Amino acid sequence: MLPITPVDLRAAFVNASRKEVASITLPDWFDDADWASLDYLGWRDPKIARRAYVVAPTLDGEHVGIVLRRADATPRARAQCSWCQDVRLPNDVVLYSAKLAGAAGRRGDTVGTLLCEDFECSRNVRKLPPLAYEGYDLEAARLRRIDELRMRAAGFADAVVRER
Repeated sequence: MLPITPVDLRAAFVNASRKEVASITLPDWFDDADWASLDYLGWRDPKIARRAYVVAPTLDGEHVGIVLRRADATPRARAQCSWCQDVRLPNDVVLYSAKLAGAAGRRGDTVGTLLCEDFECSRNVRKLPPLAYEGYDLEAARLRRIDELRMRAAGFADAVVRER
């Protein structure tokens, strides 16, 4: 992910009011983020329970900021993250929903996805997968997982802005 300034980050949000954007609390680690190892920027708001944020690059390379709301209930069974699809999840997966941008969002339309609760997807896909069979190219599989994560994050961002 390309580095983004706090000003550009706030300007990227497409499904939030000016007041909501002004109240966004950046994560403590924002200034020290390792942008080269992030496929998207995601964090939970430390001040507002069940609110989280994602800034994902689109396929065109632009940043799209999305305000997320965590569901009240957690899945009964062990869920799989829709973005990293890590089968050896070291973390919890929860349902996050986002208002759509524009008129659709003002009508209350939303889109949801199952995500790692603390947005560990970039870290998860960079781990070497288990050896599937003799001769399996682990590095190629890891690079494919990184590309697929980027595509899924961009696809979610596209779903939020589509109606704008």
